[in-house]
Parts: sequence; C-alpha cells; structure tokens
Amino acid sequence: MTATLVAQSLAGGHGHRTLFDSLDLTVAPGDVVGVVGANGAGKSTLLRLLAGIDEPQAGTVVLAPADAFVGWLPQEHERLVGETVAGYIARRTGCAAATTDMDAAAIALGDPSLAAPGVDPADAYSTALDRWLASGAADLEDRLPSVLADLGLELGDADQVLMTSLSGGQAARVGLAALLLSRFDIVLLDEPTNDLDLDGLERLEAFVRGLRGGVVLVSHDREFLARCITRVLELDLAQGSNRVFGGGYDAYLEERETVRRHQREKYDEFAEKKADLIGRARTQREWSSQGVRNAMKKAPDNDKIRRKASTESSEKQAQKVRQMESRIARLEEVDEPRKEWQLEFTIASAPRSSSVVSTLSSAVFRQGSFTLGPVSLQVNAGERIGITGPNGAGKSTLLRALLAQQHPHEGTASLGASVRIGEIDQARSQLAGSQPLATAFEALVPEMATGEVRTLLAKFGLKADHVNRPVDELSPGERTRAGLALLQARGTNLLVLDEPTNHLDLAAIEQLEQALESYEGTLLLVTHDRRMLATVRTDRRWRVEAGRVTEL
Repeated sequence: MTATLVAQSLAGGHGHRTLFDSLDLTVAPGDVVGVVGANGAGKSTLLRLLAGIDEPQAGTVVLAPADAFVGWLPQEHERLVGETVAGYIARRTGCAAATTDMDAAAIALGDPSLAAPGVDPADAYSTALDRWLASGAADLEDRLPSVLADLGLELGDADQVLMTSLSGGQAARVGLAALLLSRFDIVLLDEPTNDLDLDGLERLEAFVRGLRGGVVLVSHDREFLARCITRVLELDLAQGSNRVFGGGYDAYLEERETVRRHQREKYDEFAEKKADLIGRARTQREWSSQGVRNAMKKAPDNDKIRRKASTESSEKQAQKVRQMESRIARLEEVDEPRKEWQLEFTIASAPRSSSVVSTLSSAVFRQGSFTLGPVSLQVNAGERIGITGPNGAGKSTLLRALLAQQHPHEGTASLGASVRIGEIDQARSQLAGSQPLATAFEALVPEMATGEVRTLLAKFGLKADHVNRPVDELSPGERTRAGLALLQARGTNLLVLDEPTNHLDLAAIEQLEQALESYEGTLLLVTHDRRMLATVRTDRRWRVEAGRVTEL
C-alpha cells in the first residue's frame, strides 16, 4: 500500500516546554527525510508524534489512507526481560500487535457479546485480518531464519534465545533483522545506525534506498545521511525554528551555511544602520540643548528675548531629532541570530607515559565459545591507531587486553609505566547507577569542588535538570557527554574511544574530531563512523576479524 503522512502546524515538547512549533511536513512514497538538530531539539519527540504514540501540543498528523501501516523503531533496543529473539522481532515489526488484535477480533466474532459497543464483529475481524496480513505476520516465522543467517546471526532457535543474553553488536543486528523483515507503509527510524558495523550499515542503506514507502529518520551518521536522504528537516533549537531543505545532506550543509551567513549579514546591516541613526539623533539632541544654553547666556536679561532665542535655537535641531526618531521607528526590525550551544572542549593531557604503552605477546583470550588470538602487538607512546572490524570480531576484547583489564589464558600482556587511561567504552559504563550525575561525577574527580563539577557539566550541556537525576535515567547522548567531560577533567596519555559517536549529535561529533586533532597522547579509536575514520588522523590501522588482528 502506498501512503502519505502530512503534519500541519505541529508543536511538540515535554510538559509546558515547547521544543518546536508551526512545523509542516509531507512524507510521500519514496521520500527519505532526515531530521537533524542538536540533542534535545525534539527529534525523537517528533517521531513519536508522527507515529501517533504521543499527542501534539498543537497541530495535526494525518495519514492517508487512515489504515496505512506506520512503523516506529525507537533509539533504544528495549531488551525486555524474558523476551526471545523471535518475540522481539514480532514486536518490532508490529506482527505481535496485529496478531493480538486479530485473535481478539476472532473471539468477538464467535461471541458477539465481547465486541465493542456499536462495532460489527465481522467488520472488526475483516479489518484485523487485513492488518495481520499486511504486517507480514502470516509468514514471519518462515522468513525469520534466513534473514538472521544472512546477517551472520547463528543463534539457534530464535524462539528460545533471550535478547538479554546477546551482546550489543548482536542485539543491533537483531534490530536490523526486524527492520528488514518489516512491511511498513511509512517507516520512522530513530538512530538506526547505532552499534551497526560497516556490513550492517551497507545493508541498512540498501534497505532504506529500496523502500517504496516514505521514511523519516534521525541519524548522526553523516555518511549514512549523505547516501540515503532526499530532504532534510532541521530543528533549530537556538533559533526556535524549523525548516525543510531540498536535496541531500551535503546540499543541506551548503545551503544552511548560506542561509546563516545571509541572516547574520542582514542583522549586521540592520544593527549598523540603527546604531548610526541613534547616534545621529543623540548628537542632534546635544546640539539642541547646547544651543539653548548658549542663547540663554548671550541674551540680555529680558524674558521675551530669552524665550525667543530659546525657541529659535532649538526648533531646527528638535525637528531633526524628530525626523531621526521617525526613521528609527520605520526601520524593519531584524532579530539577531542566536548562537547555537556548542560542545567546545579539549582532552586534558597527562605527563608522557613510558615509551612502550602496551604489549601483547602470543596472547590468547577466551570468552565462552569465542577466542581472540594468539595476538602479538605493541603500542608505542604517541601512536594513533584506528581499529575496525565486524561486530563480534573481538574489538572490545582487544581493548580490554591492551588496557590490562582482561588477563590472557595463554601468552603475556603488559601495560607500560605511568600510563593514565581515559576511556569512553561502548556501554558508557564509567558513569552508571542510581546516584545523581553530580555525585557520581564527583566520586571520579575528588580533587574538584562541587561548584567546579557543576560548572564543567554545564559546559557539556548538562545543567540543573540533569545533574540531580540518577545517571541511569539520563539519555545515551547525555551519558556520552558526561564521559567526555571526564576526559577534560582528568589528564590522560592513553585515550581509548569505543564507538564514541554513538548518541552524539552532529555538532558534538565535529567538536570531538577537533579535540582529537589537538590531542598529543596515544589514541586507540574503534569506530564504524566512516567520516570520522576519514577525518581523524591515525598512524596505524588494525582490522579485527574472527578473533585475528591484521595490520592494514
């Protein structure tokens, strides 16, 4: 079924806070709309409104036809306790809900007393059956094994394997499988690239480009956006505005810079003109006042002459003042473009470590059925190493080995002297738990006063409503920014970043790349972000695959 989704004068936010308003968007078959904006601008909120999950503060969302199948895949994988892989996929594809509705309609068809008031059980069953068939539930069980196998997920019986038993990379691939198995008319994707390796990204891109229906997606993967989207919807939190840009992502970047430059030039021209008129009016007032005083001093002691002198000396100047004020009032007001909040930070350096930072010699690491090694590697001070490879290949295990966080079952591993590690791990586990963010952060930097901690966190966009919340209640992006704040607070000479761009907005990713450019210590960078790999300077490249490490 082809479907069109139309949002008109839409406003959304949280409680009394409005994040965006007066938003108009039409998503027709074949459209791929990328939603961009700073973290907190309302991107996920918008997807929830388009999906019909939340009610807008104002405006409407209309789907034509009204029974079109809209699929919303949220940012978090929502691994529920006790849910199997098959159950997860059935839920994410909408097949589980469609099956539940059809079963309820079938029961009401057999016992009309169970039907909703005023609803014909036969019509309700027919509608539920059509939706069940449209969801793909009829043959989902048959299609599931081949898609999982094609993605390299040899999990056994999908009805028995629990989602909570999977690694982050495996869960990401199961999420991709759910997307590939879905049959939505309109697809809403929130950060679908998170945790996907290069192969998964290519499959996702092929899927999105091959869809006949409309797509609205939120992503911070710049290469993915450049390859997939046809239009950009920008939510500009600083300006309190939203705008649709035609063309792809790279065209959007160029047009956005042009628009912002013109806005700044227009304001600067207005401000300069207004300041000039105000200055001239002030001068005229001073001249008028001075003229009166001079006339008073020179005039004889005669009230009539004094009044005449006063009137004659000031009238001309007063008229000019009125003219200036009139010109100022007629000026078309131009609002000053507000500056976006930007994450500006540096990575604090520690004194240089020993010349050899880490060494693995014929080291073997076993984890369940997985084995990494034997591997022999040496990391020298100041080296910048980029690490790539498919999910499950052993990249995170390799990092733990190099940091002496996991001991080898065979061979040797050693960490050099005076090594100060700064780390953003894939799970963002340095800051976790039920403690308020400020308390948890202070525990990691005891030398900093409470006021200093709060000031630093505010610099990273984590203000009063963030620092008092339990860490586990923060969004993934907020936890990532807190981790970056730690890198600025504590000196490091060995920086380890495992998928650092996950959950960061586009501006923050660019700031991170700039900070890495000026960082002078040793760097271990694991990322699937293709533009980051091209941007960040590295001396060496390692590829990890099937438990083996190869230098490229």
